Amino acid sequence: MTDWLARWQDNKIGWHVDVVNQSLVDYLELLELEPGDNVFVPLCGKSIDLIYLSEMGYSVIGVELSPVGVVQFFVDNNLQYVVSEVDGFSLYQSERIKIYCGDYFNLNAGHLLRVSAVFDRASLIALDLDLREKYTVHLAAIIPFDARILLLTLIYPQHQMSGPPFSVSDSEVESLFSSAFKYRQLHCFNDIENEPKFLRAGVDYVENAAYLLQKVRE
Repeated sequence: MTDWLARWQDNKIGWHVDVVNQSLVDYLELLELEPGDNVFVPLCGKSIDLIYLSEMGYSVIGVELSPVGVVQFFVDNNLQYVVSEVDGFSLYQSERIKIYCGDYFNLNAGHLLRVSAVFDRASLIALDLDLREKYTVHLAAIIPFDARILLLTLIYPQHQMSGPPFSVSDSEVESLFSSAFKYRQLHCFNDIENEPKFLRAGVDYVENAAYLLQKVRE
């Protein structure tokens, strides 16, 4: 976590992109959202995907550890915001978007009571192996039943490059989520030509994978 904060402080945020994620555009309808529904974006950084979701008529709840990232999000997008202290978090809030600044693992179900969907573009793959199971168990505990998740992962030869982002295979997704979620893979294809970091590292391939999950009752 200290490294994450330092990266923001030093502006070493190579994972950030200034375009809306194409998989979010392609698969948003599969989340079966109604206007005004809440979408949770964990480890959101200053992603403009939050702007896209809000412009599509949804309310967005993010969580981000770095206050630098949170402030940059609102400033970069010319959004007026207010800050309050809630349950140990600094809550930054505009009309349709609110971001809890603090540790994801300190969120509880009360913070996400009316969440209908989750968009995980780069959360799971940002975490090392020891944290990924903890992350998914906590996610299952804090989102409502029937909430849908659009999950994006990368699959590549981990021995050829160290993360983050980390490689998360289809079998690991099944292992992490199958006990609490039903899921299906939406796509998986080699996308290395659009991954210059991996090309420079000499990685053989990078598969871009997407999944649709839904939390089920036990």
